[in-house]
Amino acid sequence: MQHDAQMNALFAHVDGVAEDGHLRRLSAAFARFIASLDEQAPDAPAVAVACVVLSELEGRGHSCLMLADLAGEPSQLLGWSEELWHGVLAVSGPLPDSAAGWRALLARAPQVWLVGAADVRQPLVLDGDRLYLRRYWRDETLVGEKIALRAQDLNTPPLAQVRQWLDILFDQPTRDGGPDWQKVACAVALRGKVAIITGGPGTGKTYTVASLLTLLFAVSPQPEQLRIALAAPTGKAAARLKQSIDKALEGLAAKAGDALPLLELARRMGAARTLHSLLGARPDTRAFAHHAGNPLEVDVLIVDEASMVHLEMMASVLDALPSTAILILLGDKDQLASVEAGAVLGDLCHDAQAGGYTADTIAYAQAASGVAIPPAFAGAAGALAQQTVMLRHSHRFSGPIGELALAVNGGRPDLAKACFAGDSGGQLAWSVTAQPDEVLRLALRGRSDAPGGYQPYLELVNAGEEGYAQHDDWVRAVLHAFEAFRILCAVREGEWGVAGLNTAIELRLEKEGLIRRSEWYVGRPVMVTRNDYGTGVFNGDIGLTLRDPARPGSLRVYFLEGENVRSVLATRLRHVETAFAMTVHKSQGSEFRHTVLVLPQEGGAMLARELVYTGITRARDFFTLVSPTQAVLFDAILRRTQRASGLRGLIG
Repeated sequence: MQHDAQMNALFAHVDGVAEDGHLRRLSAAFARFIASLDEQAPDAPAVAVACVVLSELEGRGHSCLMLADLAGEPSQLLGWSEELWHGVLAVSGPLPDSAAGWRALLARAPQVWLVGAADVRQPLVLDGDRLYLRRYWRDETLVGEKIALRAQDLNTPPLAQVRQWLDILFDQPTRDGGPDWQKVACAVALRGKVAIITGGPGTGKTYTVASLLTLLFAVSPQPEQLRIALAAPTGKAAARLKQSIDKALEGLAAKAGDALPLLELARRMGAARTLHSLLGARPDTRAFAHHAGNPLEVDVLIVDEASMVHLEMMASVLDALPSTAILILLGDKDQLASVEAGAVLGDLCHDAQAGGYTADTIAYAQAASGVAIPPAFAGAAGALAQQTVMLRHSHRFSGPIGELALAVNGGRPDLAKACFAGDSGGQLAWSVTAQPDEVLRLALRGRSDAPGGYQPYLELVNAGEEGYAQHDDWVRAVLHAFEAFRILCAVREGEWGVAGLNTAIELRLEKEGLIRRSEWYVGRPVMVTRNDYGTGVFNGDIGLTLRDPARPGSLRVYFLEGENVRSVLATRLRHVETAFAMTVHKSQGSEFRHTVLVLPQEGGAMLARELVYTGITRARDFFTLVSPTQAVLFDAILRRTQRASGLRGLIG
């Protein structure tokens, strides 16, 4: 009876913590479910506490719970005060104070499978000093094992032919006189079944891949039969990938000349697709049509914006990819990780800046590309590091925006502040204000020294189609005008978040006579929040609501895919939200001429340098920061996102 009273008191307290908003209700419910499988065990209170923390961390992007963190003070990981954590301890009773103690306790719990012991499909998995929900352990193990096998599956391409073509494709020396890392990346990718090409904005990742595609066609005995698939996590990122590659291939075709019908071969690739579409997503299920038993019919798979790919999706991709196919992952390892659990790209190439190339890799790169990798990048890193190349020279971010991004990424708040103070050209601006009114002013007309705001596109909307040859030409102009400016938020809720600012911006625009608010109104920008295969729109797609010229009184939402315009009746879109302001997470894969980043009054664990860096690098020409205090920015720059994972250990 005393044990039952203790468990009841523990769950009553946990429910209260959830009620106060410090914990997901799901975490409390999950812990209660696990405890119900063995309620009378003496260790049940401790197991329940571990489950609360594990579930909560999974909801914050971690794939597992490190027992050392559980034995210490997990309050920082949870974003709790020490008092809040000690309140849980007061009702749970004593807990182990070491990783070894937790390991011994969990290993004897019937709800936990200890890796290596008899498996009876317990919901929790204990692997070393890491506690997992089973499905995340399964996904992480699959990704680690398959990537490791691919990294070790090397071949020797025809070096003379590779060198000849790389010299044709990269016929100009680098501006700084250093190694041509793009050329090295192409050579490295050609010798294995996996390659990772990482680098910041403007470093030429998609141009490098276009060059790699040219090289693959050139050295293939039957290039017309080479099956190449392009994919990205979102529809917008997929469209940008195809658009960028097509543009690069036009220039490369001139270099290839008559020796290779490059554009004809490239047309066979087809459009870039979302990963969901590529794998054959099925409505109302997490399962895909393509898997190990029904693999993808591809020889080369290129995945852009790989930092956005969460653990479960990466596992699904690798499960469906034939062992003979080449996987190329593109992305910026320093950007925000996926919203869901895992930081896969960051784990796979966490030390890419160091190189760590073996003598064999350096010799191969020299023979295949003619590039001498400097001794500073030599080392003895694992097999995957030999198939990873970091592009280091940004062709786009050489000015104040690039310097600010580097300062943030380097964890230097002093340099970041100096970037704002030292920019005399108006590319950067920092407004420190306790009220979000400044955001509304920016939302209307931008800054006096930086074009932007939503007034320009709404004036185009209200002026109508006069002067445009075709309806689609007008729609395209309106969409481009809207895409030139965006407000990004670090959080969803509150007056500094997406929800509060979208409402405030709508009210301001209505006051100015630019919109007439209703559930659906002309000029309303919307973001799709759920994949909808019936209408062909996907999570993250952004469109504008305009009148339907064929049906007076009806509204359609128009989307831009490259330069192609497509539309869906507004009434058919059930899962959308207004998108004057959007989260930084949702902005990945996008670029805006003028980007405004709004930081909240309180930082917390979710506001870290990766988020600020990602927000900055969405800006092409102008960046404006709005924050209630300077300290919020400085604290974010000093805080790194650390997601618990065992993936690095699996790939070596």
